[in-house]
Amino acid sequence: MSDIVILSGSPAISSRTDISLKHIQSLVENAGFTTAYFSITDFSADDLFQGKYNSEDISKLSERIQAARGVIIGSPVYKASYTGVLKALIDLLPEGAFKGKPVLPIMIGGSHRHLLAIDYALKPLISILKGEPLQGIYFVDKEIDKQNPENPINDLHLIDRVQSQVQEFVEAIQLRN
Repeated sequence: MSDIVILSGSPAISSRTDISLKHIQSLVENAGFTTAYFSITDFSADDLFQGKYNSEDISKLSERIQAARGVIIGSPVYKASYTGVLKALIDLLPEGAFKGKPVLPIMIGGSHRHLLAIDYALKPLISILKGEPLQGIYFVDKEIDKQNPENPINDLHLIDRVQSQVQEFVEAIQLRN
């Protein structure tokens, strides 16, 4: 099983959310952790919208999360919150799915006006699932270079912030295990 489960709430196949999460995934792997990456696009619309919590794919995700040492969850900002399809997936997870796990929230928005979406939308969702949310990282769309997925962040301040949050996430996992 993987040490870290990464969950993307972006409904787009190629998105800045996925690019930023995959960049963070590489940083976590460089710190010595194994990862499993899930996107909501990996799940059938039928499972999500019919509430099939016992489908094979949803059960596999639940098992992976239960066995993981930490979770990274990311979403674009839609209407000042995470995506509805991410919520549809989260609703199918067992009660307390993130219990005792550090969770690194990541959100990407069109401007800094939605900066608090992490605090007012995503962190409460993480807490309901009994996860332990870290500060998290908010990106503005223009800060993620889609043309350079290997090195999508060019701003030195943002690079430092990402590295700091990844380090905090790694330390939180190490403290619990």
